[in-house]
Amino acid sequence: MPYVNIRIAGTLTREQKKQIAAEITDTLERIALKPKSYTYIAFDELPEENWAIAGQLLDEE
Repeated sequence: MPYVNIRIAGTLTREQKKQIAAEITDTLERIALKPKSYTYIAFDELPEENWAIAGQLLDEE
């Protein structure tokens, strides 16, 4: 059973999540031969102040 956890700085629209979920599910079915009904996807949207790259918080750019 594939479980995919997507962590992203900021937010996605409902439509973006729907499209991402469909494409990842299709890819796992096509390449890994996993039935769509077995694939679980979770989205974790975090404020940019909770992410840092190269020592700088994303909301400071």
